Amino acid sequence: MRSVVYPGTFDPITNGHVDLIHRAARLFDRVVVAVAADTGKALLFSTEERVALVGASVIDQTNVEIVPFQGLLVNFTRQLGVSVIMRGLRAVSDFEYEFQLAGMNRRMAPDIETLFLTPAEQYSYISSSLVREIARLGGDVSTFVTPAVQAALKQRFG
Repeated sequence: MRSVVYPGTFDPITNGHVDLIHRAARLFDRVVVAVAADTGKALLFSTEERVALVGASVIDQTNVEIVPFQGLLVNFTRQLGVSVIMRGLRAVSDFEYEFQLAGMNRRMAPDIETLFLTPAEQYSYISSSLVREIARLGGDVSTFVTPAVQAALKQRFG
């Protein structure tokens, strides 16, 4: 079975993330969406909420699992018996950080490969931080996130 791990904070999951999950689901038999629990970032949603929002956003994908994880991604990936990590690249500005991260992961776990995918063009500018800011300021985020995420943001920000 060909499997891939797609890690992230998903705070919140955006349509760009959903697009990448759908793409991965066509390429792999099993896609594990790994929701980072200990990110060192101030998060809007709890780990449980983020797992639930990812699940609600990709409910139509039967070969997708959503699981929280802690610690090093390469250790988690090995525990699952998976040898491919997928990362999304929206723009050239993402590449430097992602390239460095892939290099560090390769150094720690040479048996695990990193695969980069780009979202569809209409999602290339969407980021979770921008979505949070727009929602916080009362803007319409309906074209950037799924209805479940939109409702959660509305509830969070009133």
